[in-house]
Amino acid sequence: MPSGPDPYDALLLVSFGGPERPEDVVPFLRNVTTGKNIPDERLVEVGAHYELFGGRSPINDQNRALLAAIREDFASNGLDLPVYWGNRNWDPYLTDALEQMKADGIRRAACIVTSAYSSYSGCRQYRENLADAAAAIPGAPQLDRLRAYFNHPGFVEPNVDATLAALAQLPDDARHEAHLVFVTHSIPEVMNAGSGPIGDAYVYQHRVVMDEISDRVQDETGHRYPSALVYCSRSGPPSMPWLEPDVNDHLAALNKAGVPGAVLVPIGFVSDHMEVIYDLDTEAMATARDLGMACERAATAGVDPRFVAMVRELLLERAAVERGQEIERAVVGPAPAAWDVCAPGCCANPRGPRPALCGSD
Repeated sequence: MPSGPDPYDALLLVSFGGPERPEDVVPFLRNVTTGKNIPDERLVEVGAHYELFGGRSPINDQNRALLAAIREDFASNGLDLPVYWGNRNWDPYLTDALEQMKADGIRRAACIVTSAYSSYSGCRQYRENLADAAAAIPGAPQLDRLRAYFNHPGFVEPNVDATLAALAQLPDDARHEAHLVFVTHSIPEVMNAGSGPIGDAYVYQHRVVMDEISDRVQDETGHRYPSALVYCSRSGPPSMPWLEPDVNDHLAALNKAGVPGAVLVPIGFVSDHMEVIYDLDTEAMATARDLGMACERAATAGVDPRFVAMVRELLLERAAVERGQEIERAVVGPAPAAWDVCAPGCCANPRGPRPALCGSD
């Protein structure tokens, strides 16, 4: 049995998953939209986005790169711990990961989710997925989810450097008057209202990150760049209010106000998956070109060594907590470290309660 930080003997990377062949696209989208009664004709329309990228999502390759980087970081720091990977919506599924972990004799594992913020889709739904997978595998290991890491320096600092690098790429005549456009995935307003233990955590946490990056950029450049939090990837019926403004509408409004340039900072995403390479690199950049606006997109954290090291730090932090040790949690900005165990009703399922792991309800 490998030795790890007591009480954990494995780490599980939990992610969304994505199709890797053109013939996978519609079945994958069926998985994503289970229970929403969306006809295949609509899924085929959405799936056309994947055709621009060879009929595959980049997310699985990005998870493979992250897995390799985590394993290398663990080994370089004397941490002998196996790292597994399971997805919500595509192979390798969470059930496959738990089956392998059980076969390997894993008893208790910490889970790191590729979502930095609190919301139903970014937290509790993964906890429900873990509960479903564990129920399907009798004798599956105990699972603990590591805390949301939106304000961990290992996530924020790569985003600061990426923003500065993107600003440097703007033309000289647009850079000083440019705006920072912080982008995340839109969610229904009702989902934001139910996010976190007391509500509105999704927007609040993003604003904490936006303000911290803006402050750091000002410290480095001596200039305060105007900023805004905007959204992409809206879906669902028009009658349901979702978080706004849309990134394309915001760029148009900036252009109308005479703003010469913008940097898109995708703080809602940890890697360059479809919402980044399609919604931002394809659609939003096309909007900026049509407007004649200079625009650059900042990189995501990806496999930045600081982000990879954060995974190890969060694991060791939680292990210390489980052993009853007093620890100092790494955070930047005014918000405290997020909770280890989700409270009852935290990030509630808008469609009604379902079993979920890693919480007290």
